[in-house]
Amino acid sequence: MRFVEYGASASMQNVVVDGSPNDGTVLLLTHWPGSPQPDGMAADLSAQMAFRYVRSGADPGADVVTNNHFDQDGLVSMLAFVDPASALAHEDLLIDVAAAGDFATYRFRSAARACMAIATYAGRLSGPYEEQCAELYDSLLPLVLPMALDPSPWRDLWSDEDAHLTASESALAAGDVSIEEFAEVDLAVVRSSCDAGRATRFASNEHTGVHPMAVHNATACVRLLEVHDRLYTYTDRYETWVQYRSRELLPRRDLRPLADELTSRDAGGAWTATAPGSLTPQLHGPAESTLDEQQVLAALTRHLAETEPAWHPY
Repeated sequence: MRFVEYGASASMQNVVVDGSPNDGTVLLLTHWPGSPQPDGMAADLSAQMAFRYVRSGADPGADVVTNNHFDQDGLVSMLAFVDPASALAHEDLLIDVAAAGDFATYRFRSAARACMAIATYAGRLSGPYEEQCAELYDSLLPLVLPMALDPSPWRDLWSDEDAHLTASESALAAGDVSIEEFAEVDLAVVRSSCDAGRATRFASNEHTGVHPMAVHNATACVRLLEVHDRLYTYTDRYETWVQYRSRELLPRRDLRPLADELTSRDAGGAWTATAPGSLTPQLHGPAESTLDEQQVLAALTRHLAETEPAWHPY
């Protein structure tokens, strides 16, 4: 199969991986919320779905594959169709690249570095997003597997973020970053005395703080409260946005009423929150909150336990 830019593919019979269908789509393989799942194909990652379909030997009825956005999961999903022999020979490694991009977890450090390199490469492009996506798929489909097998030739694209990951993992090992889990609400409190670093998510978004791969590899909790002095940031992990399959996850709550409540009690400034349908909804406190951790934690756990679910990806 061959890649065709999303807009142009609408006039052709096509397979869409990790995105939304267009007028020409005859097969959709995505973990996106609300999307139908072909029998036997559902999985945590779109890339896992793509590999399952390719391994099945089924005929999709198209020779074109496309996607409406670019990220690591989409790139790996597409490679499974464009070069199935090479992709299947290294399936575990490539799935790890996709997981590093979507879920900020990894098993193979080379996959994490490939994920970082892809994000840095993507961040250097400009222009209309549709053109960026087409250029990224054209450029990186031949490179993603070599990057994952041996990322050293692309060191300039991943070395800075990789150093941040190493520092974050070392801080966890030394106790400078600690994680306490509250299993009843699937919440992990991440306490840090370290200087913040920068990382990328989804090949485009920036994260400031302890590297998310270090945190996500250390806890399976999908609700995170990061505490740095009197600065508080809560995040719902991306796993709760998609149709996650390997375990049942507690659904998201709307954080905006909690932001209003905490603002009314905090002389340090306003709290803000994003909508529950965001990729990774967050609740942010002011830079110098006057609320102590126990006050914030009590309000947060009560809100998570007692309010109604506000997001249903299935």
